Amino acid sequence: MYALVDCNNFYASCERVFNPSLQEQPIAILSNNDGCVISMSDEAKALELPFGAPIFKWESFCKKNNIKVLSSNYPLYGDMSNRVMSILQQFSPDVEVYSIDEAFLEFKGFDAYNFDNYGSQIRKRILKWTGIPTSVGVAPTKALSKVANKIARKFPDETNGVYVIDSEEKRLKALKWIALEDVWGIGRGLKRRLAEKGCKKAFDFTQLSDDWVRKNFSITEWKLKKDLEGIPKIALDEVKSKKVIATTRSFEYTFSDIENIKERISTFATSCAEKLRKQESSCYMIIVLLSSDRHKKDLEQHRVSKTVKLSYPTDSTLTICKYAVEAVTSIFKKGIKYKRAGVIVTGLVPTYSHQLNIFEQENQKHKPLMTAIDGINKKYKDYKIKLGNQDLERTWKMRQERLSPRYTTNINDILKVK
Repeated sequence: MYALVDCNNFYASCERVFNPSLQEQPIAILSNNDGCVISMSDEAKALELPFGAPIFKWESFCKKNNIKVLSSNYPLYGDMSNRVMSILQQFSPDVEVYSIDEAFLEFKGFDAYNFDNYGSQIRKRILKWTGIPTSVGVAPTKALSKVANKIARKFPDETNGVYVIDSEEKRLKALKWIALEDVWGIGRGLKRRLAEKGCKKAFDFTQLSDDWVRKNFSITEWKLKKDLEGIPKIALDEVKSKKVIATTRSFEYTFSDIENIKERISTFATSCAEKLRKQESSCYMIIVLLSSDRHKKDLEQHRVSKTVKLSYPTDSTLTICKYAVEAVTSIFKKGIKYKRAGVIVTGLVPTYSHQLNIFEQENQKHKPLMTAIDGINKKYKDYKIKLGNQDLERTWKMRQERLSPRYTTNINDILKVK
């Protein structure tokens, strides 16, 4: 059996844990730079505030309906997510963290368990230890556990937040209930193609022949169909090293001077280098991206990238930053107001197992230096050690005018109990 544990309205729930006055109040969470709505509470959904709504257009609507609008507090959400995932590992050794607010659990050797009770235990422990409400769906396959979770979320009073598909009758009833577009793994393109065959519900998809699905779609769609039939074909994903690592961000304001852009690129390159070292990889190639604000049609547009190929693989922040800054300097164009930039490292190889270059190699002093910097930053958080060309105050510069305190990750923001 598999379980899908999903945190209800995760961002809004995190805010409510430390600010009880937000309970039962409509909440909307904004994207980077306070751009548009990316998450909201059930109360805000009931008011029909649309996802993706640009806040500058919906500001008056939010005020009129007393919707509390907040900036994304990623340090808080990330820490609360880690706490939830740690709790889930107490219920099964096989956990796949699917996103910041949901995870799959596989139950091997749990044949004698009552999964209604077990799911309730999961919900109660997460709620008690973190304050985050969850929904739990349990079924014989991953795809069906997603369907079960949607039922638990849709009908909380009837299910108490837990729904188990443990019979053929429940499976068929669930598939005849859920719309095709609400099935995990079915996007717009696949929905359109299946609609041509008369499929409206998930049940209709499972009635198509295996031969037709294999002939007209890929192995991925066939596995999804079998999963919905109750035959496990989609296994838990193993943690694998990434083949490409990227850090791209929008600026809090448009920049037209090279110094600000070089500082941002240096910070992005530092992030990529840290991720490389974390998965014990090194890169042969660095790609630097730079683009203007495409939404401002009246301004001159400029979107450009540059690729730097290295003669030896590296995971050194010093080396990657050096070449990234040189690249962005060469593609920078005066007079353009830039809004977004990024650094991508690719051509990844294992750090401790790759072909050496007889003529050029990494400076041997970089390895112990990077190890020392990573250790200090991990211990003291907040990136205490940075390169000289980085902003010493902040890692990501974003417009966050409605930001709540970082209750769990900043000593100055810890709640005081009187």
